[in-house]
Amino acid sequence: MDPQSDFFSGDAFARTCGIEHIESGNGYARVKMTINESHLNSHGTVHGGAIFTLADAAFALASNSHGIPAAAINAHISYMKAAVSGPLYAEADEFSLNPRLATYTVKVTGKNGEKIAIFQGMVYRKTPKP
Repeated sequence: MDPQSDFFSGDAFARTCGIEHIESGNGYARVKMTINESHLNSHGTVHGGAIFTLADAAFALASNSHGIPAAAINAHISYMKAAVSGPLYAEADEFSLNPRLATYTVKVTGKNGEKIAIFQGMVYRKTPKP
């Protein structure tokens, strides 16, 4: 099992939400969430919190992909379109990386590539102990 798969397997909340790890590498991750009734809000659309959680899972995988523990210090999401079914995908790309801080952009899309949301996040990277 690769390090990102090991890292993802420790995320009980993501697994509970039905999020699957598709692929990842240094500064990159792609995850998938199959939508079911538990993901819907009272409007019958996918709950914003479910979409945020999907994006956050990709963000966590990408930001921890370098082997240095990283913790979110800021995250923002903008919703472009309501999703009513799935699956939904989140793809995280590293935008900036330095010894202490790193920033990521996560695109959330539907099954046909429709743009659902964009998420931006920053992490604090813990200094490795010698």
